[in-house]
Amino acid sequence: MGKNVLIKIEYDGTNFSGWQIQSEVRTVQGEIEHVLRYIAGGDVHIHGTSRTDAGVHALGQCASFEWNSPMPVEKLPEVMNRRFGAGGAGRCGAPGDIRILSAEVMDDDFHARYSCKGKTYIYVIDRTGDIFIRNRAYQYPGAENLDADAMREAASYIVGTHDFKCFETAGGTPRESTVRTISALDIYEADSSVMIEITGDGFLYNMVRIIAGTLAEVGDGRRKASELPGIIESRDRANAGFTAPPQGLYLKEIYF
Repeated sequence: MGKNVLIKIEYDGTNFSGWQIQSEVRTVQGEIEHVLRYIAGGDVHIHGTSRTDAGVHALGQCASFEWNSPMPVEKLPEVMNRRFGAGGAGRCGAPGDIRILSAEVMDDDFHARYSCKGKTYIYVIDRTGDIFIRNRAYQYPGAENLDADAMREAASYIVGTHDFKCFETAGGTPRESTVRTISALDIYEADSSVMIEITGDGFLYNMVRIIAGTLAEVGDGRRKASELPGIIESRDRANAGFTAPPQGLYLKEIYF
């Protein structure tokens, strides 16, 4: 039996069709498994903590896998990043849009998905309109006038343990329960952007993006912060705001 390895990953999701491996399209899981197969000389299947959608970025995604190769685990980030292009010319000469931040050996019963206790996401709303960051932030019309204080008031109603069915898009993996605990939801301004940072024990399909869209509607005056308790209580997706686009979303950190 090989070593149970955990890697921490960051990636620019712009040119990926999401995390999960699919035929005929480029995915983050597919690229990582391709590089591990090259190094190990055989198939290596990885288990990611979060299945990020197309266009979503990560600062701290994690994945675990069984490693049977003689290559030392501590060497994996350096060797893998060379293949991704993070340190030079990568696969097919493409620039590296994946970087392995760390690799460590874990206990045999560790699993990147099932051992997860919580996650933090950041959603970035750009106020500059700079076209060069259009794939890394949401350029919301009227973002320069968003009322961050109103957004903070609305966010305060989301924190806690609730049934968040209203913030779930149809089409995801069916859940036994739509009850989740949000332990922190902060709104702050940095570098001409409005940042929404949310931490919870788990998230429903598109939950963070719907929360971001709902808070943006509060910020521009289309909704009142005081509407949030009723929206949550309704459990009705139609009562919440729009689903903000993927390019503003970052998986920041995972807790085990």
